[in-house]
Amino acid sequence: MNNTNIYYIMTKIKFLLSLATGILLSFQISAQAPKGWQHLSYSQDSIYGVESTRAYDELVKGEPGVKVIVAVIDSGSDIQHEDLNSVLWTNKGEIAGDGIDNDKNGYIDDIHGWSFLGGEGYDVLEETLELTRNYARYSKQFEGKDPKKLSRKDKKDYKKFQEIKIAFEKEKTETQEQYDGFNTQIHDFMRNYNLISSYLDIENFKFNDLSKINSQDSIINTGASMFAMILQRDTTVSVDVVMQGMQKRVEKVDSYFSEKLEYNLNPEWNPRADKGYNEADFKNFHYGGNTYLVGGAENGHGTHCAGIIGADRSNDLGIKGVASNVELMTIRAVPNGDEHDRDIAAAMRYAADNGARVISMSYGKAYSYNKKEVDAAIKYAIKKGVLFVHAAGNDGKNIDVENNFPNVKNSKSSAKAWIEVGASSWKTGKDLPAVFSNYGQKSVDLFAPGVDIYSSVPMSDYDSYSGTSMACPAVAGVAALVMSQYPKLSAKDVKKVLMKSVTNLKDLDVKLPNGRRDEEEKIVKFGTLSKSGGVVNVYEALKLAKEMSK
Repeated sequence: MNNTNIYYIMTKIKFLLSLATGILLSFQISAQAPKGWQHLSYSQDSIYGVESTRAYDELVKGEPGVKVIVAVIDSGSDIQHEDLNSVLWTNKGEIAGDGIDNDKNGYIDDIHGWSFLGGEGYDVLEETLELTRNYARYSKQFEGKDPKKLSRKDKKDYKKFQEIKIAFEKEKTETQEQYDGFNTQIHDFMRNYNLISSYLDIENFKFNDLSKINSQDSIINTGASMFAMILQRDTTVSVDVVMQGMQKRVEKVDSYFSEKLEYNLNPEWNPRADKGYNEADFKNFHYGGNTYLVGGAENGHGTHCAGIIGADRSNDLGIKGVASNVELMTIRAVPNGDEHDRDIAAAMRYAADNGARVISMSYGKAYSYNKKEVDAAIKYAIKKGVLFVHAAGNDGKNIDVENNFPNVKNSKSSAKAWIEVGASSWKTGKDLPAVFSNYGQKSVDLFAPGVDIYSSVPMSDYDSYSGTSMACPAVAGVAALVMSQYPKLSAKDVKKVLMKSVTNLKDLDVKLPNGRRDEEEKIVKFGTLSKSGGVVNVYEALKLAKEMSK
């Protein structure tokens, strides 16, 4: 085979393996993490899990503790899932289906939670990015106005508009270019497959079959080099496995780009335009409905997160959650796109008012419409004893210097009951931090398992997802278990416990996460990526909590 095109081929393969941020083209022959690795321990399994299996075996030992309500503010959950339906929070003050607000909390028939996305007869699925909404707001404000005749205040806003406009147009242009490039690369990939299978006269060729190619055609040699790089991972596997994996990922990535362009980056898109929704109304939080908490694919993310926290540990079904003796409160406030600050503030208040001690939040965005009101909701919930656990994000960026909302950067008091979570992998050594994870020595508190996490998905099924979205509920589960066993500890106490009991890996040399961008590898100390420099450890946390409770 001709090796002169190896750099060209490697560039194409890198593109195919990074079809979109957070989405890997994973063939069946790719390395996968052990199922349930998040529960393992380094001392017993040589994996930096949260040590929950060891904790239950040696420390909890069947002690039930007290019930802890964990609110999952997310896309909603499949409340009929076989591994979740027995651990749901149930509002005992409501009578299901009678259409009456029996407990007078302002929400009718909120049996297992509430949806702030939609209302009677409709539900919000696709949303814009906050960047897009900012662009639309400013465009409307300055439409037809002469910049030279603006007031001093309007000139400040106009300057912000220019910054937003540049960012929006850059995002939209890059997304379109990536989508076009993706389609070109897939076209080239399929052309190469057809050429090689035709040359060999074998549809399902294997690695060893490629040695039969003896051609002067550079295009054929290019295709052969490409498939050699893929199939050398497992020389016994035929190319049909690759093509099957390709097809599944192509569908996902095509959907990702097309939906981003059609909805997320479309200033004209407003799914609640004629529904009476006012994003600026932070006085009325009694809106939405009790629908869409039984789910299809749209609830996949929230269902997965819920399972990581508290999937039933007493049955012999698919998975076990980190925490036992929890009640999962389902709150739908996160659409496909950026969540509205009003919906998030309402969700936080609902959770606090209805008894949640932990709020798990696997979402975030680069812009905030009204951070002040979200901050007020955070303070309101903390006064009621809530511990917030939030995903740091999947952009491979330093959030000490770049925005990721919501956050508590400007409030030392709120930060005491707020845990910001980065994602770690099952790999030890320099690959410990997830390549996509955000980080920050001032902004991220600790890391937790977030790569190839096997958990519940809708229709009583299971699948592996990756993201700080998965690391966040692992920490929420750890916090809930500590609270359950030691209920006298406050939210602030529990954060102290989790921070002091991490598996300390400060001095470990690791790769700096870069969001899968094609950048030169940079080695840093793991301790520079978070405040604690460690991975959450429930075994050690329970021991420390016991000492603090004496």
